Amino acid sequence: MQNLKHRFIQFLALTAGLTALVACQMSEKKPTHSTDADTNRAAQFTSLNDEGVFRNLPNPALEARQQNPLKIMWRVLTEKKVGTVPIDPIPLQKLTRESLDALDPKLNHVVRLGHSSHLLKLQGKYWLIDPVFSERASPVQWAGPKRFHPAPIGLEQLPPIEGVILSHDHYDHLDASATEFLASRVQHYVVPLKVGARLVEMGVPQDRITELDWWGTATIGHVKLSAAPAQHFSGRTLGDRNKTLWASWIMDVGGQRIFYSGDGGYFSGFKEIAKRFPDIDLALIENGAYDAQWPDVHMTPEQSIDAFIDLKAKVLYPVHNSTFDLAFHQWRDPLERIAKLSKTTNINLATPLIGEPMTIGKSRENKEWWIGLK
Repeated sequence: MQNLKHRFIQFLALTAGLTALVACQMSEKKPTHSTDADTNRAAQFTSLNDEGVFRNLPNPALEARQQNPLKIMWRVLTEKKVGTVPIDPIPLQKLTRESLDALDPKLNHVVRLGHSSHLLKLQGKYWLIDPVFSERASPVQWAGPKRFHPAPIGLEQLPPIEGVILSHDHYDHLDASATEFLASRVQHYVVPLKVGARLVEMGVPQDRITELDWWGTATIGHVKLSAAPAQHFSGRTLGDRNKTLWASWIMDVGGQRIFYSGDGGYFSGFKEIAKRFPDIDLALIENGAYDAQWPDVHMTPEQSIDAFIDLKAKVLYPVHNSTFDLAFHQWRDPLERIAKLSKTTNINLATPLIGEPMTIGKSRENKEWWIGLK
C-alpha cells in the first residue's frame, strides 16, 4: 500500500497533469487573441481560450499522437522501472562563493546545478534559471522523484542573485521551498504570463515580478530577456491545468546570445525562434523524461538534435536529465544517445559536470562523465 501511495504521488509529480492534457486539448474552444493592461505587455500572442486556458501553437498532428491518459497512469503506477536511477554517485564539482566570484566578471558563465536548474554569471551579475534545490520534485517531500545528487551549492551559500528566470510552473522547475527562501533575496523575477501569482503565494514581492507573453521582452541591467513559444503545458494540481503559460527564453548580454528551451516537445517554433533570434552562442535544450506515450511534451535525443539544428546555434548544452527519475528510460540514455548523435552530425556538444562552470565562447575539452557509471 505504501509503495502504491508513493507511485501515485510520483505520478502527480512526474506527469503534472498528463491525465488532463488530452481532455484539455479536446475540449478547448477556438483560441482568441486579446490585450490585457494588467500584464505589462503590448499585445498577447499566446493562444488563450474563453476559459482562460493557455494553448500550444496550432499543431494538427498533436491530438492524434496523444495516448490515453488512463493507460499512462496505470503504467506509472504498476510498471517496474529498470536502470532509471543511478547506482554509482553522480560526479559533482562543489561550488563556493569564492570560486564563483573568481570567474571573470567581463565574461558570461553557466553552471549546471542539476536537472534544468542553472546558475549564470552574466557580466558579473548572478542569475538563476528554474532553481530547484529540494530533495524531491514533488508536491510533498516524503514521496515523489528524489534527487540523484545534492546541489553543488546550498541556498545559503548562493551569491546575491540579480534575477530568476522561470520556464513554467511544474514541480521540477518551480520549487516552492527554494522560492520562499529566495523570495526577498532576489531583485527580479522574469516569468511567463500568470506565473507571477504563484510566486506571490510563495512570498515574492509583486513589484519584483515581470510577466512576459511569447515574444515579449524585458531589459534588466545589461541583460535583455525575451520569452518565446514552447510546446508544453502547465499546472501544479489536477484542477489548474494550463492556467499559466510556459515558455522558452533568450538572453542577450555582452554581445552573446543564450537560448533555454524550458520543457517541450519538438515543434516548428524552433525555426521561427531562429529567424527572430539568429546567432545563438549557447543552446540549453531539453533532453530527458521522454517517452512514446507523451511524444509532444518532451523531446527524444534525436529531436533535441533537430531542435538545435533548427536554432542554428553554435553549442548544444543538453539539460533536463541526470537528477530526477521522471520517465522509463535508463538514466544514462539521454546523454549516451545525444553524445553519439553529436559526433555523427558534427555538433559542438557541452556536457559539463554538475557544478562545473562553463564560459560561453571559450574553448573547452568536453568529457562524457557518465561513461562507466551504473
